[in-house]
Amino acid sequence: MMRTTVPPVACVGEPRLTAGFAEFGRLDLAAHEDVHGPLGPMEPAQLLGLAEGMQLKGKGGAGFPFARKLRAVLESCERQDLAAVVVVNASEGEPASWKDKVLLTRAPHLILDGAALAAYALDAEEIVIGVADDGIGRESLMEALAERRMPVPATIVTVPHRFISGEGGALVNGINGLPHIPPGTKKRSSDSGVGGLPTLLSNAETYAQLAVAARLGPYEYAALGTDDEPGTLLLTVTGAAARPAVVECAAGTPLREILDLCEVPDGPGILVGGYHGKWISPAAADRAEVSRKGLAAVGGTLGAGIIIPLGVDTCPLGEAAQVVRYLAGESAGQCGPCKMGLPDLARAVDLAVAGSQPADVVRAAAGDVKGRGACSHPDGTARFALSAIEVFVDDLRLHSTGDGCGRRVKGVMGLPGAPDANPQKLTLDWSRCDGHGLCAHVVPDFIRLDGNGFPAFPPTPVPTWLREGALKAVKVCPELALRLAKAE
Repeated sequence: MMRTTVPPVACVGEPRLTAGFAEFGRLDLAAHEDVHGPLGPMEPAQLLGLAEGMQLKGKGGAGFPFARKLRAVLESCERQDLAAVVVVNASEGEPASWKDKVLLTRAPHLILDGAALAAYALDAEEIVIGVADDGIGRESLMEALAERRMPVPATIVTVPHRFISGEGGALVNGINGLPHIPPGTKKRSSDSGVGGLPTLLSNAETYAQLAVAARLGPYEYAALGTDDEPGTLLLTVTGAAARPAVVECAAGTPLREILDLCEVPDGPGILVGGYHGKWISPAAADRAEVSRKGLAAVGGTLGAGIIIPLGVDTCPLGEAAQVVRYLAGESAGQCGPCKMGLPDLARAVDLAVAGSQPADVVRAAAGDVKGRGACSHPDGTARFALSAIEVFVDDLRLHSTGDGCGRRVKGVMGLPGAPDANPQKLTLDWSRCDGHGLCAHVVPDFIRLDGNGFPAFPPTPVPTWLREGALKAVKVCPELALRLAKAE
C-alpha cells in the first residue's frame, strides 16, 4: 500500500544532503546557513566547470549529465537571443519514491540554493518549482521562499500526483497550461520549454547536490563516492524492509549494507530503480554496489534510487503484475505503444501469473512496445516486466502449472490504494457441471476446456480486467455449476 507520510531518514557515513537533520529536524534558513555555510553566485563558466568537475548527473532517473543541459541552454539563449527559465522537478510522480519529498520537507533551502545558482549563471527570467498535488512539501517550500530573496522571481506550480506527471516534457506542458502528459513528439526543453523559452529542467536532488558541491568544490566533493560517480546519493528503501527509510550514502556503498540497515529480510528478489527499473536476485544484491555502474554490473539500474525488497511470504510475480497494470493505467494514451501495447503487456503478465499463457507471450508483448513510444514510459514498463520473468523464473514455473506459488500478493510495492479490495476466484461444483463449455467461450483468456471438454482454470484470483467476463461466464452456466467466490 502507498505511504502517506514521509519515511524516516538514515545515513551511512558522512551526511551531506541530510546534514543537520538530527539536530534541527527541518532546516529553516538560519539552521541551513549554520550547517552548510554561506553561498555566493557563480558565473556561467564557473558553474559549468563545477558541474563537469563533480560529474553531476540528473537524479530523477535518466542520469543525464547536468553540465550538458546547462551548456545547451546557454547556447540556445545566445542563438535565439532569449532569456532562460530554470525548472525544478520536485513532482516525484512515482508512488514508491520519497527522496525529493524528504528534501522538500526538511532541506528546502538546498534545493533553492541550487536553483538560484543556475538562475544567476543563466541570467534567467524565472524559477519554477513543480510539486505534486498530494500536499507533501509545498508548505515547507513556501516557508523557505518567504525566508529568503531569490535572484529572480520563483513560483510553485502544482501538478497531478501521477507517474507520468514527473516526466520532464509533461511537467513543462503542465507549467504551460497544457495537459500534464508528455508531448506527443520528442522536444528539447533547452530549445523551447516554459513559455517557449530555453529551459533548464532538472530534478530537485540534482539542484541540492549542486548546492553542496558549490560550497565544497569538486575535489572535496569527490572525497566521497567513486571515481566515476563522486559524492552521495539518496535511496528510498521500502517494501519488506522492517525499517523503511530514505537513506543517504556515498556512491559505491555495498547494497547489502543498506539492506541490513533497513532490516530487510530474506526474500525472492529486490526491485532496484523503481517501476521503470529492474529486479535482481538476492545473490546479485550481495555483490552489488550502490551506483549506476555498480547496479548495472549485476543486471540492475539505479534509476531514481528506489529499492523495494520482497519478503519470502510474498508472491513476486503477483506483485509485479500489479505494477504492470498500474503502469498501463498511467499511460498518456496518445501513441500506439502506450494506448494499446501496454494493456496487452499487462494482460500477458496477468495470464502468465495465472498459468494460462507461457512467458513467451510476455516477451512478445514487451517487444511490441520497446523503442516505439513518444516517451520512455513503454520502454520502462517493458524493462520491468521482462526482468520479473527472468529473475522469478522458478516462481513462473510453479505458476505455469496453474497452481501458483502458494504465496499471497500483499501489495508491498507502494502502489496507490489497496491492491484489490475484493479479490475473487472461480469455483466449480463438479456434481452439477455437464461440460457444456459455454463459460470457456465467454472468457477464453481465463477458462479453457480440458481433454474431456470440462472447464479448467487456475485457482488464483481472477484478474480485475477479466472480472466482468468471469461474471458473465457464471451467468451463462446452464447448470449453475460455476461461481465467483471470495479469494482467501
